Amino acid sequence: MTSQPVTLLDVARAAGVSKSTASDALQGSGRVAEATRERVQAAARELGYRPNTAARSLRRSSTGAIGLHLPRTATRLDYYMNLAFGAVERAREDGLDLVLLAPGTASGGGLASRVDGLLVIDPEVDDPEVPDLLGSGVPVVTGERYLGGGVAPSGAVVCDNATSLAALLDHLAARGARRPALLAPGPGSDWAAALRAAATDWTGRQGVEVAVRTVPFAATPAEAEAATTDLLADIPGLDAVVCAPDGAVPGVLAAAAREGLQVGSDLLVAACVDGAAARGSSPQVTAVDLRAAEYGRECAALLSDLLSGSAQPGAVRRHDWALRIRASTAGRD
Repeated sequence: MTSQPVTLLDVARAAGVSKSTASDALQGSGRVAEATRERVQAAARELGYRPNTAARSLRRSSTGAIGLHLPRTATRLDYYMNLAFGAVERAREDGLDLVLLAPGTASGGGLASRVDGLLVIDPEVDDPEVPDLLGSGVPVVTGERYLGGGVAPSGAVVCDNATSLAALLDHLAARGARRPALLAPGPGSDWAAALRAAATDWTGRQGVEVAVRTVPFAATPAEAEAATTDLLADIPGLDAVVCAPDGAVPGVLAAAAREGLQVGSDLLVAACVDGAAARGSSPQVTAVDLRAAEYGRECAALLSDLLSGSAQPGAVRRHDWALRIRASTAGRD
């Protein structure tokens, strides 16, 4: 005799929740506590539950569009524009339109009637829109993890930013740096928190202190220049500066020039985010290439897979980076 297929009601009973809560937990929608979501997912795996994606598509109308939310201060940055173009390209391959969400979109409600899912890139804990986006009732994929509480995203695409900074610091040490510094935002995003933790860990392992100076998430060249000037005044013998925010590295170069320092020998300069500013400067600046366009593609691909049912809620995918060595870290002769 053929066994009966496992139903959503079976999963709900096994997890001790209502059928609607089980549905929300498995689809990554609604306001479901993380512990409940994990319990429902565990019950579904144990029972071998497989969602009927065709029936789900009939029950839920589709807009054919997904939304993209970027950090509030970062839309002018090269990295996020390239990421957005990559996401647009990948969404189009799946027949989806991508809508860049304007500030305040989440607070008005009704997102579930306008988009099928959301991409939330580098969510910051002090961004008031992120909790509303996560609780909007549609699947949400974050680019990097969200450090705030509340409703968990349906999936995430993450990069090992701690390892990338450690590799950058190792490179600087190999080129002769003995008194390095890091310009980084406060720990309000997964990216910035990982960089700051990596600097502390590297200090402990190498016995070489990395001086950390806090700058805005989307620091301007002027802000980076001021921070670098302060560092040069405060730390005698400072010989390397790593700039985390995209587009701010020209400020570090300007501070070095004003102090009469030769970049690449007197002062080694590197960036945590490669982009036009790092490639177009003189000298060109060593940087971590986060492959922004491909990152955007991977985020859109995961969201598309969640919408089609080919990925399970809670999925986490890894994104690779590469270190681009350039003249700004040539080292002393």
